[in-house]
Amino acid sequence: MGKASGGQAHAGGLAMALICSAQFVLQLDFSIVNVALPTIQADLHMAAAELQWVVTGYALTFGSLLLLGGRLADLLGRRRLLIIGLIVFAVASLACGLARWPAMLIAARLVQGGGGALVSPAALSLLTTTNAEGAARNRALAIWQATTAAGATAGIVAGGLLTQYAGWRACSSSTRR
Repeated sequence: MGKASGGQAHAGGLAMALICSAQFVLQLDFSIVNVALPTIQADLHMAAAELQWVVTGYALTFGSLLLLGGRLADLLGRRRLLIIGLIVFAVASLACGLARWPAMLIAARLVQGGGGALVSPAALSLLTTTNAEGAARNRALAIWQATTAAGATAGIVAGGLLTQYAGWRACSSSTRR
């Protein structure tokens, strides 16, 4: 019985790490481009009105599609939707880094936010269903929230470092690293 419990604990820890890693990247990408905006604007010759969509587009699609993402997780399966969302997010991140025109970058950020809206509710649902109600779930949710805050904070720092040393494209395609 001890080995089964140890195996379950290891699997639960691995699931927790993967779920929190996904959430970390979603939050990282929300804030990472903020520091790079002046460089993006100069490189792509973007108007200020276009530039605001680099940040707003991600936030708008992410926030507005969360309920749909949660419903799709119920219908299609949490793990399946988590994987689909991560693939969409990764492909959109690559497209951001390869963008040559403002419209391409904005469209990729919109898709990136949509991918995040698929990942986040599926990940949170998996987190709550893989942890027993009570202390274990409370601990998992605390770690989830700390990971969310850490991702947003790390995005600002990473955005500055990447913009300075690798260029803004490294910020826009942060999941490629």
